[in-house]
Amino acid sequence: MYARETAALTLAVALLLQGGGAEARTLLLHANGMTLNAAGQRQAFSALVISDEGRILQRLAAGDPPPVALPTDRVIDAGGRTVLPGLIDAHGHVEALGWQAQTLDLSGTKSLAEAQAAIKAYAAAHPGLPWIRGSGWNQVTWQMPRFPTAAELDVAVRTRPVWLERVDGHAGWANSAALLLGGVTNATLDPPGGHIDRAAAGAPAGVLVDRATDLVEQKLPPPTDAERQAAIEAGLRIMASVGLTGVGDAGIDASAWHIYERLAGAGKLTARVFAMAMGLDEQVSIGYSPIDWEHDDRLSMLTVKFFADGALGSHGAWLKAPYADDPGNRGLPFHSDDEMKHLVYTAAQRGFQVAVHAIGDAANAQALDAFAALGSGAPMGLRHRIEHAQVLDAAELPRFAAQNIIASMQPTHATSDMAMAATRLGTARLATSYAWHSMIASGAHFAAGSDFPVEPANPFFGIHAAVTRQSRDNLPPGGWYPAEALTLDQAFAAFTLWAAYANRAETFSGTLEVGKWADFVVVDRDPFVIPAV
Repeated sequence: MYARETAALTLAVALLLQGGGAEARTLLLHANGMTLNAAGQRQAFSALVISDEGRILQRLAAGDPPPVALPTDRVIDAGGRTVLPGLIDAHGHVEALGWQAQTLDLSGTKSLAEAQAAIKAYAAAHPGLPWIRGSGWNQVTWQMPRFPTAAELDVAVRTRPVWLERVDGHAGWANSAALLLGGVTNATLDPPGGHIDRAAAGAPAGVLVDRATDLVEQKLPPPTDAERQAAIEAGLRIMASVGLTGVGDAGIDASAWHIYERLAGAGKLTARVFAMAMGLDEQVSIGYSPIDWEHDDRLSMLTVKFFADGALGSHGAWLKAPYADDPGNRGLPFHSDDEMKHLVYTAAQRGFQVAVHAIGDAANAQALDAFAALGSGAPMGLRHRIEHAQVLDAAELPRFAAQNIIASMQPTHATSDMAMAATRLGTARLATSYAWHSMIASGAHFAAGSDFPVEPANPFFGIHAAVTRQSRDNLPPGGWYPAEALTLDQAFAAFTLWAAYANRAETFSGTLEVGKWADFVVVDRDPFVIPAV
């Protein structure tokens, strides 16, 4: 269903209505409409009456008399097609999505040789680029038991520096020219929270993990403001093309914020952006106090994001016990316990919600401990979050509900990671990994996203993964740890109502109810009727 058919499924998407002339309304007629109410229950409808400013004035059930059109009204005839609330990705990266579309994308490569050929062809097609930039490689997909090397990248491009981000964004692959420019040598020490992959003699092999990536990235030519705006606009177009009308942009700097403000002021912000400042420094650069939804509820900055660890695929997720395939390694903690508590406390005291990237069980425990340390003196009503929450100790999972922490998780991570996760973690830890059903059953708030461009932005891929626990090729049969699958209603809520809650937007988006903004998508088949596989 949701995976293979999605290219056809999305017809007219991501419609955030702009105001028209005085007294004008928009009538959406002949719809096979489906939304949720505040309790998460399905509500069918056949028509919507939408105000000039874009809010829902009336929702008509099937069989109700259609509204009478006024001469100034705009009429949208759905023609019996299915109308859904605009989908919301609780955790994505808009600018990175745009950059991926405008640079070398290796996410479709199936082998090192295929990647080398793509890199060589890209470099030949762009002779004027001083650096060859790209992303999306994954040594696991290439069926390699190790990282690729600088020498293997030199085969494709030797004379110009090359820097390619791993699919998870937590490692980079450099050729020899890039390592030279970054000053990465045998004598270079691993920075705190980072790791340099090394050859047998201790020489840098070519891949830098987490904070070690700064060694090369600080040498990259900085993009211009115009280039960054073009990337953000490209990311917004991709979001609109797959039905996303909202996003939690999980980690931005002050420059990106100002671009968003400029787009919003010009009426060009085509999604509701719940921006998260990347750390305390960027939060201060954007504004010392939280910025509530503005520009007709299209932009906010209420949250500060911190990292507790890296990613599982690059052995950077911080685990309580060593990796099954790397017994001497527990991953990369980014902060001491005291540092994390200080960061969370400082942000919360300023009135900001906190989102902590935590993938390993040790990282999740540290984040939960930091939130618990806030105590009764912390500002009330803040919706703190843990992003990813992938690998959990059985004792930690109930703490999300007990501490009122939102679990912001990404269903497609499980179906992309399943073979790799088994290798990294072993069987025992998988029982409480990617545990969506258990999280919801515990009473915790849950929101779904994709972490695009790590995964495709298409939310229907996420719904498919959540319901089936299968890849887009419907593997494995019966699903991977199927007890953790969600119902379709739960998956739909996770990408609409619950994601809106996580983004502090549930009062005006996430469902198609009277008084809310009329953010909707039109698709050519009914996901509540067609089979899941």
